[in-house]
Order: sequence, then structure tokens, then C-alpha cells
Amino acid sequence: MKRVTNFYPGPGALPLSVLRRIRAELLDFRGLGMSVMELSHRSDAALHLIAETLQRLRRLLDLDESFELLLLQGGASLQFAMVPLNFSSPGGKVDYVDTGYWTAKAIAEARGLGRDVAVAASSGPEYRQLPPQLQVRADTCYLHLCSNNTIEGTQWPVIPCVDVPLVVDMSSDILSRRIDCRAVSCLYAHAQKTLGPAGTTVVALRRDILKRIPENLPTMLDYRPHIAHRSNYNTPPIFAIYVVGCVLEWLEDEIGGLDAMEDINRHKAALLYEAIDESSLFHCPVADGSRSLMNVVFRSTEPRLDTQFVTAAAEHGLIGLAGHRSVGGCRASLYNPVSLEAVEELVTFMRRFERRLAT
Repeated sequence: MKRVTNFYPGPGALPLSVLRRIRAELLDFRGLGMSVMELSHRSDAALHLIAETLQRLRRLLDLDESFELLLLQGGASLQFAMVPLNFSSPGGKVDYVDTGYWTAKAIAEARGLGRDVAVAASSGPEYRQLPPQLQVRADTCYLHLCSNNTIEGTQWPVIPCVDVPLVVDMSSDILSRRIDCRAVSCLYAHAQKTLGPAGTTVVALRRDILKRIPENLPTMLDYRPHIAHRSNYNTPPIFAIYVVGCVLEWLEDEIGGLDAMEDINRHKAALLYEAIDESSLFHCPVADGSRSLMNVVFRSTEPRLDTQFVTAAAEHGLIGLAGHRSVGGCRASLYNPVSLEAVEELVTFMRRFERRLAT
């Protein structure tokens, strides 16, 4: 079997060594004589697996005991509702930074729940760079932003510090680089980009913000029952959690930890951006200083050439390079499991494609 080189934006690539491990352990998990997919979520093995995964996450995120860590379901889209429900009341003030497609969805969800939403800053309508300043209301319940924008190809180089509780959607760059979480009250990230397959979502909550949660929320939408039951209030996605644990172990033991991963990611992104900037066919619309390490967006001189490039790349085994349907163009997602060799292969193909057009 010949495997393709996967640049899809999500679900994204998984490390080959992790896939091989899953295959080897699929029928017999830790000598139990059954698959991890068959475990009772109340069994000691499942409880240990969840605890072990959360412990590794805490270590990699460098979170102290002032944070609660959860593995939930519903993706980031559910967090768009859980955040305003838990940390504000109807009519309460909440501030959001608008940096594109997914933040617009989070804003719409908060407004639909009857919150007084203010846009503290926006990089629209073109979303080619991050906003230079934030205007945050002093009495807002929280400020929400997205650390990396997968569609627009922008990323905060440093998470801003503000004087109100900060909520950060890190769905597409969690554990891709070192982040100082001390200024963050809540972070969340679905797993299907840098952490594993779809099915589970990481949520980290500073304990002091839990005091804001109102009573009489629907139980599944209240963070507290999930904390009390250690991410096991209802049947958790054990297989997805298991794969996340395998990816975290790969990150620690094979890659060498978060600093090593960040160095690799910066090298990958620099290699691809350099090739784009040197090209006469391709260009990146994102301003320097706002460019994402995870999602490199680019386009050619004509839309038809974008389509030709994506088609030709797929025939060459480089898949997932089409831009989001809302913006078009091209996009290469360089999540943690995407190797440096994969990016080198993409750069070589881009240059070959450009030369072929010129002849």
C-alpha cells in the first residue's frame, strides 16, 4: 500500500508510528483480550486511560493545579455555546475578537443565546492580518479569541494579555508551540487537527472562573458535572481518547516534547512560505506577522490554475490542498504529524508545477 501525503485541514494527518501502534493494539488492549473500543467506560482500564491522557495533557500544556482539565464531546462548536452559558447570563456582556469564519460562528452563537456581544476588534472584511488593537469593555464577562484561524491562515504570535477573563479557541494549534497559559481562564480545542481523530475536545478551565457558572443549566452543558465525574459523566469516546493519548506519547517520546515540536513546525512553515514568496506563480495574501504556522494559505495568479494545481498535486499523492470553499485558493495544513519531509515534497512539486507552466 502506498500512503498519500495528507495536508487536509481536519481531520488531519496522524503520525504513522501511532497508526501502526493502533493497528497492533486494536484487538487486544493492554493484554485485556478485547479492543479499546469494547471497554466499559466504568472499567478500571478506561478510567486509567482517561486519567493518564489528562495527566500527559497537563504536563505538555504546563498547567498547574489551578486548572481543571476535561475531555468532552461536541467539538469546538459545542464550546461556542457552553462558554457563554457557563460564564455569563442572558443579557450579560461578552467580548469577541472577529478574525474569520469560526469566530463569526462563535459570535453568532453567543448572540443567539441572548448575550450582549461586542466585537473588541476585527480583521475583516479580508482577514489578511490580525487586528493591531483590542477594545475590551472593563465590565465584560470574558474576551474570546481564536489563536489560529484555519481558513484565513492567520495566527496570534503571542496570546494577548487582558484584564478580563480570557477564553481561547486553540482547536487548530494546541500543542504546536509553547503558549503561556497563565493569562488564560479557559481554553478549548477539538482533537482532529493536532491531537488525534474527531470525537473528543480538550477543555482547560481555571478554577476561579467556575464560580461564575449559574445554577439550573442543562446538566450536559454545565462544566461542573463533567469535572466532578472526571470526564466520565456520560459515555466518553474512549477510542478517540486512546488515540489522543498515543499522539501525546508520540509528541513526548518520539519528538522530544513541545519545544522540539515548535522548532519543527517553525522550520516547516518557513520552508513553505519561502517557496511561496520566491514564486512568480503563487503568493500568500496574509501579512507578515500574522501568518499561521499551521495553515498556510496561498493562491496562484489565476483561479483556474489553483484548480489545476490541486488536481495535479492529488495525482502526485499530495492531497487536501484545496482552500476552504468560502475563500477558494489553496491551503496546506502543517499540523504536528505532518513531517518536514512532506513539506519538502510539496515545495519540490510546487516548483516543478511552476516550471512546467512556464515552458
